[in-house]
Amino acid sequence: MRKIGFGIIGSGMIANIHARAIGEIEGSSLVAVYNPDISKARAFAGRYGCTGYDRLEDFLKDPQLDAVTVATPSGLHLDGALAAIDAGKAVLVEKPIEITLERVDRMIEQARKRDVILGGVFHSRTFEVPQLIKRTIDSGRLGRIALADAYVKWYRSQEYYDSGKWRGTWNLDGGGALMNQSIHAVDLLQWFMGPVTEISGRTTTISHERIEVEDTAVATLKFANGALGVIEGTTSAWPGYMKRIEIYGSEGSIVMEEESLKVWDMRNPTKEDERIIRKYIGRDSQQNGGASDPSSLGCEGHRNEIADFADAVRNHRRPMIDGLEARKAVEIIQAIYQSARDGGRSVALPL
Repeated sequence: MRKIGFGIIGSGMIANIHARAIGEIEGSSLVAVYNPDISKARAFAGRYGCTGYDRLEDFLKDPQLDAVTVATPSGLHLDGALAAIDAGKAVLVEKPIEITLERVDRMIEQARKRDVILGGVFHSRTFEVPQLIKRTIDSGRLGRIALADAYVKWYRSQEYYDSGKWRGTWNLDGGGALMNQSIHAVDLLQWFMGPVTEISGRTTTISHERIEVEDTAVATLKFANGALGVIEGTTSAWPGYMKRIEIYGSEGSIVMEEESLKVWDMRNPTKEDERIIRKYIGRDSQQNGGASDPSSLGCEGHRNEIADFADAVRNHRRPMIDGLEARKAVEIIQAIYQSARDGGRSVALPL
């Protein structure tokens, strides 16, 4: 097996999760980190046994470097990704892949031109329960789906927003409770259900100061398959609760909370349904998803996705979540923002 050498652009909280995940993957190693502050680069490199760089061009010339993960503030993803793509490196970008569709599309197009593998991080898809739900919906077991909802009722303190000048800004965070915190649930919802055709949304800021973006949002959706849905996202729900996805159909209903299964009701149950209920119902989630403390996020989901990405680089194939897949949740959130700016007016997708 050819070992894939990874480098990380950025050395903040999420970069530590990337580093831990890479270190647990057979056939992968962390070889380099880039931060324009050399003291931060060296401190991170010392923790993880790699080389620290304060010049991006030197980082990208590291002879062991095959792939780059981008773990900078969201509105800076494009700059790092384009530099790595132009250097011929495969690139995996932390969520959201970028904060506007124009910037996402520039990244996707440059990767296409350079024939470079581009992926986006949506690690919530990689756990057993979401994979099971996706297969079940695609099989038609739920019949005609009527409602599909995503709820992210998290909590972030004022200190969280004050801890970084980029947090809570449009230019670098790209949004608030939706773009930063709820985007994994938005991605799961559209992955399960397929395209959204119409959205109406409202956003507001309830309990935080000195931020430009929303800390609370609601939206109603219409899917191409005819189902209706709701997205709720907030960082004002103390103490913070696990994200929840609910799918209700004419032949069955499923509810998941983080990566655990809460409801599995089928009109015509089978032996396999009995096995699923025994295995998953009542099994507590091993992840809290960062409901109240983003630093408590585990690395299992990242490990799953980065392992797939390493294999994609090794075999030059499409990764589990490529740039076009990562774009979809950004489009939905941008449509909610557009609707909210227009007083809740319905917005048709695609944008």
